[in-house]
Amino acid sequence: MNYERQNIQRMSGYSSGEQPSQPGIIKLNTNENPYPASAAVTAALQGIRIEDLRRYPQPLANDFRRVAAECHHLHIDNFIATNGGDELLRLVITTFVEPGDAIAIAEPSYSLYPVLAEIHGCHVARIELEDDWHMGADFAKRLNASGARLAFVVNPHAPSGLLTSVAELRALASSFKGVLVIDEAYVDFVDPELRHDAVTLVREMGNVLILRTLSKGYSLAGLRFAYGIGDTNLIAPMLYKTRDSYNTDAISQVLATAALRDRACAALSWEKVRLERTRVASALTTLGFHCAPSQSNFLLARVPAGDTRFVSPDIMARECYQRLKDNGILVRYFDQPRLRDKLRITIGTPDENSRLLQQLESCLQLN
Repeated sequence: MNYERQNIQRMSGYSSGEQPSQPGIIKLNTNENPYPASAAVTAALQGIRIEDLRRYPQPLANDFRRVAAECHHLHIDNFIATNGGDELLRLVITTFVEPGDAIAIAEPSYSLYPVLAEIHGCHVARIELEDDWHMGADFAKRLNASGARLAFVVNPHAPSGLLTSVAELRALASSFKGVLVIDEAYVDFVDPELRHDAVTLVREMGNVLILRTLSKGYSLAGLRFAYGIGDTNLIAPMLYKTRDSYNTDAISQVLATAALRDRACAALSWEKVRLERTRVASALTTLGFHCAPSQSNFLLARVPAGDTRFVSPDIMARECYQRLKDNGILVRYFDQPRLRDKLRITIGTPDENSRLLQQLESCLQLN
C-alpha cells in the first residue's frame, strides 16, 4: 500500500548537483566558493566545547540576528535565521500561501521553487523571462494576472547571472499584490561599483522578503545557514509560529556569526571570483561561446553553433558536459527548454578555470 499523498506521488522531487566522493575532481557545478572561509570561522570552530552541546541552542539565533542587524543597519526583528536558504523558502510558502493557491516564479529559475510549491499543494505560475533574461515591462502585470499570493525572483538571476536593478525591483514590489521574495543567494559577487542594495526595499515596503545565505559568499555551503530580511509583519509569523523549534544548531550559529562579523575577509574572495569571472568569460568568448552578462559566481555559456548539419547545439552542449566529466571536471547541464544548448560553469580557482578552458578547447576541436 502506498501512503503518500497524491500530489507527492505525482511529483519528481529536486535533483541536486553531483557531489563526487573521489578526490581530484574539479567541481564547478554547484556554485560553491572556491576559497575557504575566514580564519575567524576556524577560530570559532576550535573554541566550541563539547560540553556546551548538551544544551539546546538559542531558539531564535539572537547573537547572529544582532550581528546581521548591525551589518544591514536594521532592527533585529527584521531578521530570521534558517537552516539554509531552502528552509526559508519552505517557511515562506507555509506561512503565506494557502494550499491550492498559486505561487509565481520567473522561468527558468531555481528548480526547487516548484518542488516546494508542489509539496504544499500549490499551483505554479511560470512567468517566462525575455530572451535576454530580463523580466520585461509587463512582468508585474503577468504576476497579478496569475493570482499568485507569493512570487520568487532570484537576483542575480540563476542560471544566467543577470542582475535586476533595485529600481526595477521596487517597481515590481509596488505593483505586485502579494509577497515578493528576492532570493539574493549570489548577491555577494555583484560588482561593488554598481552599489546594488535591495535591503533598502525592506525599509520602504511591507511585502518584500530578502533571502541571504552564507553558502556562497562566505564559503559555508556545508554549514547550511541562511537568513531572511523583511518587514516585521513578514518575519514575526515565521519566527514565532511556523519555524521549527531550534531550527539552527549551536555550532552553525557560532560559525555563521563569526563569518558575518568577518565580512571584510569574505569580501577578498568575492573580488578574486569577480576577476576570474571576467577572465573566464573573455576566454570562453574567444572559443566561440556566448556568455550571458553575469554578476554572480557562475557563467551561463551557450556552446558554439558549429556546423548544425552534423551536430545540433543541444547535442554539442551535452557532449561537452560529458567529456568534461570524463576528464574530472564537473559543470552543470540542464536538460530543459532554453538551456539545452548551454553549460552553467561555476567560477573556480585560476588553476581550475585554466584546466576547464583547456578541456573545452579540446572538446571543440574534436567536433
